Amino acid sequence: MNRRIVFGLLVAGLALGTTPVAPGERDAPIDRLERFRSLAAARLGPLELSGGEPAPEVVGELYALLDDEILDNLASGSLFASEGFLQERLDALREVWGGAAFRVLALGGSGLTVVAFQLSPGGWGNSVRVYGRSGSAATLVRAIHREGVPALHDMPPTRAGHPQFLIAWVGPQSSRGSTGLRLELWRMRGESVDPAWSTDGVIEGGLVVSRFALGPQQVSFRYEVRYPGWKPGCDGQTEHEDLYRYAAGGETFVLARRQVVNGWHREFHAVLARFLAALGTPDRRALARWVPDGALSARLPARLEPDLACDAADGPSPTAVTVAAVEPAGGRPWSLVFRRAGAEWRLAAAAPVE
Repeated sequence: MNRRIVFGLLVAGLALGTTPVAPGERDAPIDRLERFRSLAAARLGPLELSGGEPAPEVVGELYALLDDEILDNLASGSLFASEGFLQERLDALREVWGGAAFRVLALGGSGLTVVAFQLSPGGWGNSVRVYGRSGSAATLVRAIHREGVPALHDMPPTRAGHPQFLIAWVGPQSSRGSTGLRLELWRMRGESVDPAWSTDGVIEGGLVVSRFALGPQQVSFRYEVRYPGWKPGCDGQTEHEDLYRYAAGGETFVLARRQVVNGWHREFHAVLARFLAALGTPDRRALARWVPDGALSARLPARLEPDLACDAADGPSPTAVTVAAVEPAGGRPWSLVFRRAGAEWRLAAAAPVE
C-alpha cells in the first residue's frame, strides 16, 4: 500500500476519534478524543464563560492525555512520529475543544519534538513540552510553563550540533493595545533542555510591547522603558525599539539596533526631578536655573511632589509641557507649565488647582 493511501487511512482514523495503531503493536485503539471532549466540556467550558481558572489537577489530567497521545505516536515511529501526522492528530483534539491550539515542531535530526499547547487564550495552563527518546522508549524531556500564549520558532542547531528553538510568550492585550512579551531561546545539551537566552536577562523589569515581529533568526519589539517620571497608562512617554539578531559566533541573540522614541520625555523628567529637589531646599537661589522669574519663584510652595496624572505636551516634539504636582503637606494639587528655551526647560507658569 503506498504512502498516500496509508496517510489517508490514518487521517480517516482521526475522524473516527481513535488513535491509529501500527500493525501488531497494540491490540486496540485508544479513544482519547472523547475523553478530551468530555473533560474539556465539563471542567473547562464553564470556566471560559466565567473567566475562572481550572484546578491544577484538571490541567494535569488534560496534559496526561496529551502526553500519552504524543508519546504513543512517537513510540510507534515511522509515519506516526512525523511532524505532519502529530499535527493532524492534535488538530483533531482541537476540533473537539475550540479553546485549544497546538503547534508541533520536529527538530530535524535531533530526535526532539517540541509542541506548544494553548489550552486557553487567557494564559492559564499553557505549556511548551519537549519530547525525545530514552533508549527505545519515547519520553517527556521538559515541560515549560510561563504566563501567556506560547508561539514556537525554529532555530538552526549550534556549531556543535545542539538543537535549539525559540519561544515567544505573548500576554493578553491591554485596553491601550500593549501586551506582555517574553522571548526565550532553549537549547539541548546532553540529556537536558535549558534556557540559553531570554529577554528577561537583557530588558530589566520585563517587556510590555506595543508591537513586535519575529523573523528568521531575528526579533524586533517596541517597548515601554521604566525611568523616574514614567507613569503607567500614559501616552507619549519614552520607548525603545530594539532589533536583536542571532549571532552564530556567540550562539546567542545580540542587540543590533536601538531606536529611542520620545526620548524628550525621559530627559524632561530628569530636569523636573532636579527642579523639585531644588525647590525643597531653603536656598531659593538654587531655583534660578529653572525659574528665572523671581516673582514666580516666590509664589511656589516650600515643597512639591510629582502626581500620577499624565503629562500634557503640545506635540510629539514639544516646546511646552504641563505637569501635575502636589504639596505633601495638605495634598493641594498644582499645575506646572514648563517651556523649552533652547536646550533647557524653564518653569513658565505655576498655580494651585482649585
